[in-house]
Amino acid sequence: MADSARSSDPAVQAQLDRLEMLSPGRDVLGLSRIAALLGRLGNPHLALPPVFHVAGTNGKGSTVAFLRAMLEADGKRVHAYTSPHLVRFNERIRVAGSLITDAALAPLLAEVLDCSEDIAPSFFEATTAAAFLAFARTPADACIVEVGLGGRLDATNVLAAPAAGGIAALGIDHKEFLLVAEDATPADPHARIAWEKAGIAKPGAPLVTQAYRPVMTDAIAAVAARIRAPLFARGKAWDATIADDAIAYRDAAGDLTLPLPRMAGAHQADNAALAVAMLRHQDAISVSAEAMRAGIAAADWPGRLQPLSPGPLRDLLPAGTGIWLDGGHNPNAARALAAFLDARQGDATLVLGLLANKDLGGVLDSLASHASGVIAVPVPDHDHHAPQAIADAARARGLTATVAEDVAAALAQAAPDSPPTVLIAGSLYLAGSVLAANRQLPD
Repeated sequence: MADSARSSDPAVQAQLDRLEMLSPGRDVLGLSRIAALLGRLGNPHLALPPVFHVAGTNGKGSTVAFLRAMLEADGKRVHAYTSPHLVRFNERIRVAGSLITDAALAPLLAEVLDCSEDIAPSFFEATTAAAFLAFARTPADACIVEVGLGGRLDATNVLAAPAAGGIAALGIDHKEFLLVAEDATPADPHARIAWEKAGIAKPGAPLVTQAYRPVMTDAIAAVAARIRAPLFARGKAWDATIADDAIAYRDAAGDLTLPLPRMAGAHQADNAALAVAMLRHQDAISVSAEAMRAGIAAADWPGRLQPLSPGPLRDLLPAGTGIWLDGGHNPNAARALAAFLDARQGDATLVLGLLANKDLGGVLDSLASHASGVIAVPVPDHDHHAPQAIADAARARGLTATVAEDVAAALAQAAPDSPPTVLIAGSLYLAGSVLAANRQLPD
């Protein structure tokens, strides 16, 4: 099943099975199918409340979480569409603040599939259409939409007039999609990635970005200028630093002192600042500074440097062991994890499972100096680097490495040594399986 989309509800599962049979075997980028599908459904994407559209290689999901928390702290009803889910498909679609129910989801998927057999939408296109239907039919004050892959040709890019677009941290990922040779695209791979993400820019809609290497900054600026999208780049239109255990944010409208997020990792302050900048550089909806502060303090995003709670997996290790779970799956994300471990001033036993299309060497290079050892595991139900290949690559970098059949077995291996910190990382799909096994369901 695509993206491990399984449901305990028979009616929902029946529609997911239909979608599996209907869809192509892999993601296919492009807007023609989603546009045709939405047209048959009455173009629900044109009937949404003010939309915040978020792209990026890393941090876009966390940015969505901060935006939602800040808007909700201001009393707003908020729709949100994110991907992938960790445990339950319903996590992708949040309607007016609550995860979509099975009773609502099954007929929505059926409605989409009933009119799309000759279109053969991809899994993501069909679920995007279902989300937009749900959002258009339920009143709300704002809608937050996370790009699935890339930006320019992502199914969510049918959104024509967002209140604001945002681009989170950038790096090389999804090379098999985003670096395919194509006429009139940047030759430099970093510029190409930035150019693809900047494809969410829309005429007149503010585009708010982080700070990047110059070749990326230039690529985004060129797209924004061509589209005539006002560009608000970090370091120019706005900025943020951490000082005195707070975020010092500043832009043309003034300075704000904001709390540090409760989510672990220094990179989350950057994601929170981007969310603030997106809200501050649009005029479709107002959010108070007090709500921004409250939202940053309250925001949560499962599977991103999340501590494991007591449960069947957590209880395999002695009390006092810090067990952290993160879906980081590329070198950029691994560098953020390394910075987190560096701030804790200690190494970790790394339980690592990685999809086959991810940069194993780059991830290990980023984490090697902070790993006391590596236990390699498979990623259930997905093509992945063989655990033995992960272990061999880790040993080639001077690390002690073993393999385990799953995360439970890996934690059992780690238990006799009582490591002070264990980091389970490498894939959001792995993170989802860990949360399910630990009975720690996202809500």
